[in-house]
Amino acid sequence: MTIEMLNHDAIGNQCQELTALLTRHTDGKGDGSHKTDIDQLEFARESSVSAALPLLCQPILGIIIQGKKKALLGEETYCYGASQYLVVSVDLPLSGFVVEATPDKPYLGFKLNLDPRQLCDIIAQTIPSAPKKEDSVRGLFVSTADAPLLDCALRLTKLLDTPQDIPILAPMIVREIYYRLLMGEQGEAVRQIATSGSNMQRIAEVIQLIKADFTQPMRVEDLAEKVKMSPSSFYHHFKQVTSMSPIQYQKQLRLLEARRLMLAENSNATTAAYDVGYESPSQFNREYRRLFGAPPSRDIARLKSS
Repeated sequence: MTIEMLNHDAIGNQCQELTALLTRHTDGKGDGSHKTDIDQLEFARESSVSAALPLLCQPILGIIIQGKKKALLGEETYCYGASQYLVVSVDLPLSGFVVEATPDKPYLGFKLNLDPRQLCDIIAQTIPSAPKKEDSVRGLFVSTADAPLLDCALRLTKLLDTPQDIPILAPMIVREIYYRLLMGEQGEAVRQIATSGSNMQRIAEVIQLIKADFTQPMRVEDLAEKVKMSPSSFYHHFKQVTSMSPIQYQKQLRLLEARRLMLAENSNATTAAYDVGYESPSQFNREYRRLFGAPPSRDIARLKSS
């Protein structure tokens, strides 16, 4: 009991110190995501609750320092708050939104982009004979940060005050963060991200193939063949990792890109629909409204005015 209380106190103190640092580094910069002098590291700040924002999320570690957030993956909802973290291990279409934040006590988040190649290197050194698991795990999970992981986040953040130390010390601390994730309670899930030949890595390979050519028609059988899996096994593992079928995954990529084209390049809905691979504008409008909650014209007008 005494050890648990000491750990709890340590985590509380680390979160307080991180809150002060992130507040200082984001003060006066407004809401949103803020890059830092450390390439992989960004801070998030929101002074009010936010609406769900669908996006394609690449592999990240996100630690909430203050406030609460929800992430939607398909039909699943993940809730997490201060001193909890989310790991996304493959590119996933997500909707994320802040559910607890005020101007006096804003939502603050620590976000580190993950590199599976670095994980591979650490796995090879620390767990060279780790057995391969046949079953895949979800490409997203939420867990509670322990004191060693928060200590890494704290030391990495403090480097921003001594920029001359960043080139040497930042890579060492990032490497330690990977190690802490591998040794933590979600270690098996993290391990599968970078275990050569694992089913999860095969699904990650297919995800890159779909991303590279998502405007074209695809067949599940062809994708399965590329990674040497049977169609039924491939479908099972793809859904296990992403919570959706390959066709649903492709559809979300198309809709996200169409939204980007209308917002950033002023394409109209029909042109955007054809550009991302739809043959029927009416079908595009129906599926767009289902994902974003409004038809294309109204959704884009709202985004441009916000």
